[in-house]
Amino acid sequence: MKTRLVLLTCFFFLIGALLLDTSAFSQGPAVDRSERFRAMSRDAETRGLAEAFKGVTSDGSVVPGLFTIRSTGVSTEPARKAASAFLASLTDAQRARTTFPVEDPEWRKWMNQHFYIRQGVGFQEMTEAQREAAVSLLRASLSAKGLQLTRDIMRLNHTLGELNNNNFVEYGEWLYWITLMGTPSATEPWGWQLDGHHAIVNYFVLGDQVVMTPLFVGSEPVIAHAGKYQGVAILQDEQKKGLAMIQALPEPQRRKAILPVSKTGNNNVGEAFKDNVVLDYAGVRAADFAPAQREQLVDLIGEYVGNMDAGHARVRMEEVRRHIDNTWFAWIGGTEDNSVFYYRIHSPVILIEFDHQLPVGLRHMAANPRTPDREHVHAVVRTPNGNDYGKDLLRQHYQRHPHAN
Repeated sequence: MKTRLVLLTCFFFLIGALLLDTSAFSQGPAVDRSERFRAMSRDAETRGLAEAFKGVTSDGSVVPGLFTIRSTGVSTEPARKAASAFLASLTDAQRARTTFPVEDPEWRKWMNQHFYIRQGVGFQEMTEAQREAAVSLLRASLSAKGLQLTRDIMRLNHTLGELNNNNFVEYGEWLYWITLMGTPSATEPWGWQLDGHHAIVNYFVLGDQVVMTPLFVGSEPVIAHAGKYQGVAILQDEQKKGLAMIQALPEPQRRKAILPVSKTGNNNVGEAFKDNVVLDYAGVRAADFAPAQREQLVDLIGEYVGNMDAGHARVRMEEVRRHIDNTWFAWIGGTEDNSVFYYRIHSPVILIEFDHQLPVGLRHMAANPRTPDREHVHAVVRTPNGNDYGKDLLRQHYQRHPHAN
């Protein structure tokens, strides 16, 4: 286990190092840069989609029977209506490149890095009416907290542009794209995806069930200290509550939770094109927690799940609680109030990662560009054992109701 963690850490440190010199992306004519970005995107997709989807597992084998098609009693009608209205607002040409079949590999084609060439229709090209329809789709699907987080990430991407000599070609508030998979329906499977720098939302719908993973949120910087959006800040509660969790553990449990890996690079393992990552359980198990610690862990999980609308967040948290004794909490890094760190929450039905990352877009401003800092944060939420993108529910749906290819 220790060897695997060290190798994973080294791998992601090397990937981060390849992306550190953002000046290389900005040099040369725009056409050359565009072609380079397209080549990098194609390469990422070729490698990332080489394997058929299986899902995140702890040992390479999917645990069956964890997810079932059922009624939740929580309506998805607001999201369906908002999605239909958004599609109606598009031109025929825009709609043609925004819609895909519900089983399309387009679901898996997302990436955090700003250079990635995305599909669908971008906020940058939308009219005001189309942009409002797109935001209404987010509003109908997410909680107020989730909408605020998403919009603040977009705003902080503008801040990043300001801090890079007003580079709004590569960074900006509206450099985000939406695609729809399937046709919005009360009975048939469908969904939508938001994809852009530091904000990726996958939202699958079947009847009144929702799966909102993979979810990727983050920013660099995480706080706008100046500029147009001065004062905007994200992921501060997730940071504080994670630190409070490790600090609350008794010393024997804390020793189990802290993994024997130094916090010298990036540690997330479930980001883009890692749909099939094999990740063993590590750290300390919640079954060993006192009741108060267990509730503290549930509350921390709720910070992430709470980005869904309230009704579906409640359904998701019921699922989380059913597996709470088999939920693991792991930590890399310091435990002081000003430490940089990584933590992971992992059960058969949820994987959450929070990571202080190496500087990339603000490397030129970092005190030490070769160590992680609190100004660059990535967080990822996944549904292990085959139900990211609602894939397991879709499989069961097709078993019950065969569809022609």
